[in-house]
Amino acid sequence: MLLDESASIPHTSGPVSPFDFDALFRSKPVILAPMEDVSDAVFRQVCRSRGADLCVTEFVNVEGLLRGAREAAHKIDLKAGDEPTAIQIYGADPERLAEAAEVALLSEPEFIDINCGCWVPKIARRGAGAGWLRDPSAMVSMAKMVVARVAPMPLTVKTRIGYGPESEMPIVDLARRLEDAGVRAITIHCRTAQMGHGGAADWTWAQKAREVVTIPVVVNGDVKSGEDADQSLKLTNAAGTMVGRHAIDHPWVFREARSLIDRGEALAPPTPLERLALCREHLRLQAEERGGLRAVRSLRRHWPGYLRGLHNGGVLRRELNVTDDLDATFALFDSFEEALHDAPADTAAA
Repeated sequence: MLLDESASIPHTSGPVSPFDFDALFRSKPVILAPMEDVSDAVFRQVCRSRGADLCVTEFVNVEGLLRGAREAAHKIDLKAGDEPTAIQIYGADPERLAEAAEVALLSEPEFIDINCGCWVPKIARRGAGAGWLRDPSAMVSMAKMVVARVAPMPLTVKTRIGYGPESEMPIVDLARRLEDAGVRAITIHCRTAQMGHGGAADWTWAQKAREVVTIPVVVNGDVKSGEDADQSLKLTNAAGTMVGRHAIDHPWVFREARSLIDRGEALAPPTPLERLALCREHLRLQAEERGGLRAVRSLRRHWPGYLRGLHNGGVLRRELNVTDDLDATFALFDSFEEALHDAPADTAAA
């Protein structure tokens, strides 16, 4: 059954107020992944308004945070209304991670997450991110130290199934040991670090980990649609599912996923006018945050997805890619919408 996505959909899942960590994960949340230069406060707002139950900040370098770097401080600055949001930090030194976690506490996130899964070589080779997977015992000791420093604030870990092509991935035993260390939930990107974003994510690893722990396990990797989100939960019986790169193109994925998870109902895709409304909304919010020029340029990665399927959308995208002026960009959307109104109904969406 397809429902009109513009219709009012009651949202019965999600966290309660005041924030209840266990209640959140009983609701099978659909979570916006931490993505560098993507999951900023504006994009969190965009996704939350379209059904994201929880958002995670861009990952924050502990050294930058501890020396008071402006960028790091900006990433953990959670304004009113930006909840529920978790702050994710990364680093290679346990003591510095613990110190940075204490700093992050001051921003009053719902919880703190440690990135133990970033595969980017300049991070992993230094021992941060997925570099921790080279020494699972060290990861567990680090987690135990940070747990002690931030208690009673929940600490979670996002990691991968292993670093390289091991015949037996460490994630199952590692999940059990992280639970023993006091970690309150684990997000598992179901690829190895060496796979990066290549190859298919194997969600069964999240299922195997879930079977040996009592804490929530969140499944991540290749969740590319509402259907994927629903299937990832059904296959693994995980406590939640996390959407990363697909949200960049299609933030409606969160409410599409919630409708399937909660009611087994597929929503109709967003209409052309909804797509244009999102373009304007995101641009306006980003301009308020960053200024016109930076906003216009930063959103070029989003336009192909936001405008997908629109008749003559390719023409609009080409014009957007060579326009740096904020007012001119809004004018392009206005002109395109006028053309949509004038076009026959069957050509508005290609």
